[in-house]
Amino acid sequence: VVPLALLDQPWLGNKKIIMLEPRRLAARNAAARMAFLLGEKAGETVGYQIRAERCYGKQTKILVVTEGILTRMLQRDPELADAALVIFDEFHERNLHADLSLAFCLQSQELLRPGLKLLVMSATLDTSAVSQLLENAPVISSQGRTFPVENIFLQTTTAARPDPNRIADAVVRLLEQVLAEEPGNALVFMPGVREIKRVERALKTRLAAQQYGDLIIAPLYGDLSREQQDRAIQPCDAGRRKIVLATNIAETSLTIEGVSTVVDSGLQRVSRFNPGTGMNRLDTVYISQDSADQRSGRAGRLGPGKCYRLWTQSQHKRLARHSSAEILLSDLAPLMLELANWGVREVDELRWMDSPNAGAVAQARDLLRELGAIDENFSISPHGRRLLDTGAHPRLAHMMIRAAESGHGYDACLLAALLTERDIFTAGFGRTADIAPRLALLRAIKHDTSARCDESANLQQCRLVI
Repeated sequence: VVPLALLDQPWLGNKKIIMLEPRRLAARNAAARMAFLLGEKAGETVGYQIRAERCYGKQTKILVVTEGILTRMLQRDPELADAALVIFDEFHERNLHADLSLAFCLQSQELLRPGLKLLVMSATLDTSAVSQLLENAPVISSQGRTFPVENIFLQTTTAARPDPNRIADAVVRLLEQVLAEEPGNALVFMPGVREIKRVERALKTRLAAQQYGDLIIAPLYGDLSREQQDRAIQPCDAGRRKIVLATNIAETSLTIEGVSTVVDSGLQRVSRFNPGTGMNRLDTVYISQDSADQRSGRAGRLGPGKCYRLWTQSQHKRLARHSSAEILLSDLAPLMLELANWGVREVDELRWMDSPNAGAVAQARDLLRELGAIDENFSISPHGRRLLDTGAHPRLAHMMIRAAESGHGYDACLLAALLTERDIFTAGFGRTADIAPRLALLRAIKHDTSARCDESANLQQCRLVI
């Protein structure tokens, strides 16, 4: 509603409003919703741009983008000459690119575009810290139209939180109660895809026994196709019930039709830097109070609802108030390469809500120097710009570029995909650590795009979705 309300402001003129949404699904749906409210289709007055997908035209006045896209825009045009306002939505998630893009915008505002307007929004925001960063910018609060949500905790003060390794079992047990007692559809928050699939299998086993009748089970996570994601958020036929099994992709900026109940595992996956390997790893951690509020709010978007939480009320009080900023946890090599390209030699030349850790900054710079991406003065090299253009982590970008120079670029790209995406082999394959059979399978697909691997193939019991 906010971008639409600003369309007739005189300061907008012939320029755009750029709105940052952290997640691709949310960006697409936010644009579609705004376009619907204008009686249009996405791509007209309201458009979007996400990884590998663009939907906008010359008439677009509101452009919804994801974080990496905004960073690229700023690197190409630090003034953002065709934008009058940049909106940072769902800023409470504190993703690395959101902090980086805001820091770039603040410097651009200070040095190049004094008239550039910035707006930071979220339903759960540390407003005092953001206001201070924005030189005591005014804080506008709106209750909006909300419906009451009853938060139901584990009942006893001595109850232990379920073991994160067995969270799927605890969720299935709770879902049995919810399906028996609550009407309507349910949204279930799980930490990751592995747990989602375990719950899905358990529910389908019970469905086969006709325990739940005409129930739709709809997973929702980032690696699904657009059609599969849309199936999860669209309303189901009358008389049917739906259980949406989601990661925190559904935590913000989405309204899933018919959901009146939320089941919250209280867990999420976060990317954390491992100094031993020099790379990020995914850890399963407890969510913050902010995230818990966001999740429970999904049950009250269209009417009164309930949120079942797999922890006690006393445990809730001990949760962190806000989520930790990714800039404090993550590998900073990509960030430092962006700063070098921006022309910044010291991180304190920019304004941050949370300043990057000095040790992580030094380690990132050492890596970039070893790769030949920056010089001793922290200035970006031509090779560093090539690394940045690939959109991959500097380590992997360096591998692909050097391999391409020696005629092995295709294999290097396959290796980069294998190292950054989920394993293409299922558990039935034995989880061998050898990358060679995985690489062999991907090489085969180059020549046969209909390739599938099953028990009759050379690589047994694996599956690859192309």
